[in-house]
Amino acid sequence: MIAHRMSKIDSSGIRKVFDLAQKMQNPVNLSIGQPDFDVPEEIKMVAMKAIEDGANKYTVTQGIAELRNGLLKRLQEQRGVNAEDIIITSGVSGALTLVFMVLINPDDEVLIPDPAFVSYKHLVNFCGGKSIFIDTYPDFQLTAARIEPHITKKTKALIINSPANPTGIMCKARDIKEIAEIAKKHNLVVISDEIYHDYDYHHVFESIGKYYEKTLTLDGFSKSFAMTGWRMGYAAGPASMISEMIKLQQYTFVCAPSPAQYAVAKSLDTDLSKYIANYKKKRDLMYNGLKDTFQIVKPGGAFYFFPEVPWGTDEEFVATAIKNNLLIIPGSVFSERHTHFRVSYAASEETIHRGMDILNSISRQ
Repeated sequence: MIAHRMSKIDSSGIRKVFDLAQKMQNPVNLSIGQPDFDVPEEIKMVAMKAIEDGANKYTVTQGIAELRNGLLKRLQEQRGVNAEDIIITSGVSGALTLVFMVLINPDDEVLIPDPAFVSYKHLVNFCGGKSIFIDTYPDFQLTAARIEPHITKKTKALIINSPANPTGIMCKARDIKEIAEIAKKHNLVVISDEIYHDYDYHHVFESIGKYYEKTLTLDGFSKSFAMTGWRMGYAAGPASMISEMIKLQQYTFVCAPSPAQYAVAKSLDTDLSKYIANYKKKRDLMYNGLKDTFQIVKPGGAFYFFPEVPWGTDEEFVATAIKNNLLIIPGSVFSERHTHFRVSYAASEETIHRGMDILNSISRQ
């Protein structure tokens, strides 16, 4: 009865841990990939006013002009990205779904860093494409030298995620430029997932869309504005690709949530500096608390670490953590390897301290 394409998609390992968290009594939760602060009050007020003013109906499929124009201007001014067109989507996940369905034919190859965000390979599989994994261990840096040996005549697209989930690693400016050259040489589409770009602790973020016109820049507000449930994202890039995404959105998502569109359009200049500074502090707290016990790479952005397990497989180590009331994510959710785990510092300092105590304790078993 079920379509064959569904056999190519596994249930999310992250969601399994989230479901488990609902059944546990007060777990130490360092698994979740969402900020621990709430949507800034000023944005809530704008959203409530939008609802009261009647912004509750469908918008045009591509999103309201005020938001689209504001985002195109910001992309140009802040990232040097001169995108031809833009679509507002139901989160970056909505953008990814539309992008893959529009671009990927059966047997097309898509280059994906390993490790990487869990949705990439499953969406490629869903569309009948083939995921080609680029090993970035042990430093998790995506480079042109690591990419080029995997390019074939069937290669259609390359995914970049910087800052990255699950590692927090950011692409270096030199590497971004070299990757742009490789993409241009082989006529690849670059899908640049920049959802964590605000969590850039050393102000070194570079968007590949600045250097390569066949880039689809994906971003949103779930992480920066802590509005994961509002489902607000966008994709910007070549008009020929965006127009096809708009066409498909008519028959799938219809439009992104309308009150959220109006709220975000009026909130683009919200000052996030205090939130970002707080997360940099938490990053340093967790790094200093784990670096003497675990093999760990210090991230430049996002809010994750991806340490190597000190013994056993990732599933075995995570199972022991859960028995000790700590929720973390097995690394194989994001990778073809079973050697690491993801831990998030999107939590209170008290929770981080409790989690580190458990991790350091079970590392010696």
